[in-house]
Amino acid sequence: MNKKKIINDPVYGFISIPEGLVFSLIEHRYFQRLRYIKQSGMTHMVYPGSIHTRFHHALGAMHLMGLAIETLRNKGHEISEQEEEAVTVAILLHDVGHGPFSHALESTIVQGISHEDISAMLMQRLNVEFDGRLDMAINIFNDTYPRRFLHQLVSGQLDMDRLDYLNRDSFFTGVTEGIVGSDRIIKMLNLHNGQIVVEEKGIYSIEKFLVARRLMYWQVYLHKTVISAEQLLNKILVRARDLALGGKKLFCTPALCYFLYDQISREEFIHNPEHLEIFAQMDDTDITSAIKVWVNCDDVILSTLCRNLVYRNLFHVDITNTSPDEAVVQNLLQKAAVYYGVSTNDAAFFVFTDKVLNDAYKVDDTNIRILMKDGSIKDITTASDNANLTALAKTVTKYILCYPKQLA
Repeated sequence: MNKKKIINDPVYGFISIPEGLVFSLIEHRYFQRLRYIKQSGMTHMVYPGSIHTRFHHALGAMHLMGLAIETLRNKGHEISEQEEEAVTVAILLHDVGHGPFSHALESTIVQGISHEDISAMLMQRLNVEFDGRLDMAINIFNDTYPRRFLHQLVSGQLDMDRLDYLNRDSFFTGVTEGIVGSDRIIKMLNLHNGQIVVEEKGIYSIEKFLVARRLMYWQVYLHKTVISAEQLLNKILVRARDLALGGKKLFCTPALCYFLYDQISREEFIHNPEHLEIFAQMDDTDITSAIKVWVNCDDVILSTLCRNLVYRNLFHVDITNTSPDEAVVQNLLQKAAVYYGVSTNDAAFFVFTDKVLNDAYKVDDTNIRILMKDGSIKDITTASDNANLTALAKTVTKYILCYPKQLA
C-alpha cells in the first residue's frame, strides 16, 4: 500500500508525511488523540476561531523541521537519514503527553508531572511497540544525543515548536501581531561548534520573533478573559475531585473517573503503567461532557461553576503589578459567601488570587546565538541594536484577582 500522504494545512499549504515510521506513528492512537485536544486551551472563549488542535500543531512543527534539516544540509552540514527521521519523530511527538485543554489543566488532573514527562513516557511505550526504532528520537528529545543541535531544534528558545505555534495561533485567533517570518528564520539557521546559530543577516527576523512572542502572551495566552476561563475550568475540576473523594457519585467517562476518584502522585504515575495508558485515553471531550452534565448537579458550587463556564458567565479579573490588597480579598470572600449561601472557605471557589509570568526570552544555556560576519558569536540581546530586547529578557510578573462580576 502506498503510504505517501499529503495534508493540506491552512498555514503552510501542502505538508508531506514521510512514509515508514513517521507515518505509522501518526496513525497510532496516542497521536490521533491529539485531534481532540485544543492547542490553546480556553482561548476560543475570546477568539472564536481558536479551536485548532495539538494534532495541527505537531504536523506543522514536523513540516518546519524538514525545512530546517534541508537548510542545514544545503550549508554543508552532514545529517544522516537516520538522524533526520529521529529528529522528525522527536518533534512530532514532543506534545503527545498533553492532557485535556493542553496547559489549562496540566497541574490539575495529575499533580507534579509535566506534559514533557508524559511525552517521554509515551515515547518509551511506543519504542517498545516499534521494536526500539525510537531510540535515537528519545535521546534527541531528552538531550542525551551527542549532536545537541538536533535537540535545540526540538526544544530551545528558537525551536520548530515555537515557530509553528506562534504562526498557527496567530492564524486561528486572527491576532496578526504573532506572525513571524518562519521561512526567513529557518533559511538563516546554521551550525557553529555543534550549536544552532542564526546568521547575522537574520537578526531583524529574530527581533520580530521575540516581540511577537511577548505580544501573543499578553494578547492571547494571558488575556484576562482567557485567564478567567482557565481558572474557572480548574476550579470545576478541583471541586469535582473534592466531591468525588468525599464519596459523591458524579457522572464522568471511565478515564476521567479513574483520575477524579483518586489522587495519584507523580511517583505512582511514573511506576504504574496503567496510569499512563488510561491518561492516554483522555481528551477534551471527557471534560466537556462531564461539565455539561454537572450543570445540573445538586452541589450548588459545582453546578454554579459549570453553568458559568457553559454559558460564558466568567469571573471578573483584575490584573495588577502588585499583590491584591488582603482586605479587599476578604471583603469579596464575605460577599461571595452571602451571595451563594456557602461557607467562607467554599467562597474561595469564587474569589481567589494567583499570578502569571511572561518571559519572552531567557539569557541562559538555551539562548539564541547570532553568528556575526566576523565569525564571533553573540547573544541576540547584545548583537541587536534594539534596546527593547534587553527588557524582553526580564520576567514580568502580574498578579490577578478573580471574582464574580455581580460582586464588583
